[in-house]
Parts: sequence; C-alpha cells; structure tokens
Amino acid sequence: MYVMRRWGTRNAGALAALFRFLDPLIRAFHPLFRRLGYGRLERPAAALEARLKGVLFDCRMCGRCILRATGMTCPMNCPKALRNGPCGGVRADGTCEVAPETPCVWVEAWAGSRRMRDGKAILTVQAPVDHDIQGSSAWLRHIREAAAARGVRAEQSE
Repeated sequence: MYVMRRWGTRNAGALAALFRFLDPLIRAFHPLFRRLGYGRLERPAAALEARLKGVLFDCRMCGRCILRATGMTCPMNCPKALRNGPCGGVRADGTCEVAPETPCVWVEAWAGSRRMRDGKAILTVQAPVDHDIQGSSAWLRHIREAAAARGVRAEQSE
C-alpha cells in the first residue's frame, strides 16, 4: 500500500491533470444518478471508491476527499488524522514523531503539491472530518455538490 501511496505523490501532477479531464465527464452522469437515486448508488460507489483509492492513495474514506488539495496524498494517513498540517512534530529527517519509521504524510503532501498545476491549494485550510459521512462516497458527494452549485436539482430520490 505504501509503495502505491508514494507513487501517487510522485505522479501528483499527472493524476491531477487526469482528474481535471475526467471531472466534467463524470459530473455529466448526474441526471442518470439522480434518476436512479443517489441513495441506491451509495454502497456500490463507496465500495468501488474504497478499492481504487485505497490501492492508489491508501485512502481512509473520510467522505470528503481533499487529495487535489494535498498533493494527491491522503492526509487521513497521518497518525493524528490531521486535515491541515504538518503538526509541528515532524522530525528533522522528515519522519513522523508518532510513527518514526514512516515519512510524515504532510512532508509527502507538500512534495506532491509542488508537482501540481494548482499546488497552492495545499495552503487552503480544510474543514475537520465530518464523522457522519465517513465511509461514504466522496465521488457521489462531489457530483451532487457540483450539480447543486450549477443550480441543478440535486436529488430525486434517496
């Protein structure tokens, strides 16, 4: 898992470009998803998302993915689960104070953000984890929220 997580950070620029390309295509599925019912899609979408993002980013399924703002590094891998970091406990060699055998997640996030076109997004203060949505699909939430921002009715049936 850790090897793939490092791969994601090293290729953050390419992964962010892929997301920018796929995002409008994925959001185009909103009318179909609304018709089928987002509630019905939640379990299979969350399972698929957990599998794919788990392999690529060691995703913890927080429900509100911020990979694009953290150099394609999941901040929930921080032993302290910090959404904004680093905590100040980073050792001089860049390892974590809690788990000294691993590099600090936030050191990796900063390295990944430097490879991204919108690398300054890492400076945005992120909201804390909403424990009510943990385990749910951030992908479906993203599609619904993008539709709502465009003024499109977000739900037909849950």
